[in-house]
Parts: sequence; structure tokens; C-alpha cells
Amino acid sequence: MIDLIQNKNSNITIKLSDYLVHHLHKVYSKLSNLFSEIEGISIEKYFINLRIEKVKELIFYDELSLSEIANVLNFSSVSHLSNQFKKVTGFSPSHFKNMKNNKRVQLDQL
Repeated sequence: MIDLIQNKNSNITIKLSDYLVHHLHKVYSKLSNLFSEIEGISIEKYFINLRIEKVKELIFYDELSLSEIANVLNFSSVSHLSNQFKKVTGFSPSHFKNMKNNKRVQLDQL
């Protein structure tokens, strides 16, 4: 999933379950149950967290607008990105951008 977020942004348009089944050659329900059992979080919530961490990274480097970030990470709109961001972080993307000490977790540390 980290590889999908970091290196294959254009592939985010496919369903996560289809992507995982194709790359891992396992039944999704078994993957999902095993992941939830080990990590204590659903694959979908974990993937949302990864996407939001990538959003934080892109905001931090300030090279793309929020609209461009939403497009790159295949959010349906800036509003959808903002809602997901606030749900996960408790902050709006613009508030996060204005914070002095942007504390973010590296994707491989999640």
C-alpha cells in the first residue's frame, strides 16, 4: 500500500481491494481479516491514514496546491480531501499548513 501511495499515484483509481488481490494473489476477505487481526485497524482505515500522511508530506513541501494534491491522490474533490484530512488529523489542511511545527509520521512508520 505504501508503494501504491508513493510510486503509483495513477493506480489509486482502482479499488484497493482489487489492487491487493492482484498483487498479493490472495482472497481479499482473508487479507482483510488477517490485517485487522494483526494491526487492529481495517485495511481501508490504514490506507486512508497513508493517503493523509502523503497529503501532509505534499503540504509540507508546498509544491502543489490542494487541488493538485487531491487530483494526484485521486480524491473526488478538494472538499473530500479536506473532510478526510480533518477526520484523521483534527485539523483542516490550511491550518496544518500554517502550523509552525508540522509533525508528521513517515509512511513506513505507520
